Amino acid sequence: MKFAHLADTHLGYRQFGLYEREKDFYEVFEKIIDRIIEEKVDFVIHSGDLFDNSRPSPMALLTFQKGLIKLKNANIPVYAIAGNHDSVLRKNSIPPQVLFKKFGLKVISPINTNYMYKDVFIAGLPFYPSSQDKNLKHKLSELSKKAANHEKSILVLHQGIDKYFNLQYELEIGDIPDNFTYYAMGHLHNYINDDFGNGKLVYPGSSEVWKTTELGDYRKNGKGFVIVDMDGTKPSVERIKIDLPREFIEKTLDYDNLGSGVDAIKQTIKSFDKKPVLNLTVNNVTSTSTAYEIINNELEDLALMIRPKFITPGEENIDLIIDKENALGPIEVLSSRLESYDDEDVTKFATELYNLLSKDKNEEAMELVDEFYREKYPIEEVEED
Repeated sequence: MKFAHLADTHLGYRQFGLYEREKDFYEVFEKIIDRIIEEKVDFVIHSGDLFDNSRPSPMALLTFQKGLIKLKNANIPVYAIAGNHDSVLRKNSIPPQVLFKKFGLKVISPINTNYMYKDVFIAGLPFYPSSQDKNLKHKLSELSKKAANHEKSILVLHQGIDKYFNLQYELEIGDIPDNFTYYAMGHLHNYINDDFGNGKLVYPGSSEVWKTTELGDYRKNGKGFVIVDMDGTKPSVERIKIDLPREFIEKTLDYDNLGSGVDAIKQTIKSFDKKPVLNLTVNNVTSTSTAYEIINNELEDLALMIRPKFITPGEENIDLIIDKENALGPIEVLSSRLESYDDEDVTKFATELYNLLSKDKNEEAMELVDEFYREKYPIEEVEED
């Protein structure tokens, strides 16, 4: 028995505000569906962030619907959870995955936490923010007890684990029950294949380059999904790489040889089917306006987007044009400022509140604040005389 495991497809994501990049995500998803059918798997697991937000565009919904129908026609069932992007973090909210239940999608939710596929127990939970870690751990304990009754079991989660996340995580590795056969994880966009308990813990990574900080892992492990064979005593995992429709080119040039460096880039990209995204670092820049003019004039028509970073002599660590994605982010700054409180709950609360407010999720933010104060500073009722 074998199945396909994918996550973080982020359908509908318009990277850099460009519709061309949104279409790239759709194209990759369609390639994955076709490859899954070619592999003749028994079923599919999607571990969250199917969509990039909780209100997907019509094109995002249609792309998934077409893929789901293809799988249904091939008699391949799909099990899915909601991630943090395609969830509305408030009580009684419904993720967009529910729209596809009539098309055969088997949604794993807090109400319906588990399914059986033949003799395999498939259980999981949607994304839980760090402010609800106690509830999450309690539910994991319940699922662990159920899994104990089955020889083969799969746990599906969309969570950050401290072993693999630097700052933002909802669980420590010791919080994960160790009696499942396979851990189908989502949330981390890099590929992780690790031994855990008697089984395998795998993050298949995002299907496309969602942030340029993922480029290092992309060069090493590619983007795609995994095929898991459950027939042995321990699952075997095969990495399936999918060719991305567009290249990301990273080059470091020297200002004194900028012309020849740009010419070399032109030779590299002239045969590409689609315009690439260029991330260029130029060292020893004495005139940023001249450097920008050369790059823009020579490469603008050949690239979808150019993201330059200019470094002046003696100031190697100063970016004249800020690379927002690689700079120290607000979460890191916020966490460092809160270190003096020496209170992990406060740090988790602050980072989660920032994430909600930065996405204009004001209602969810108010609920988070209310819940935090109820748990952290409960009001004692005083009996009247």
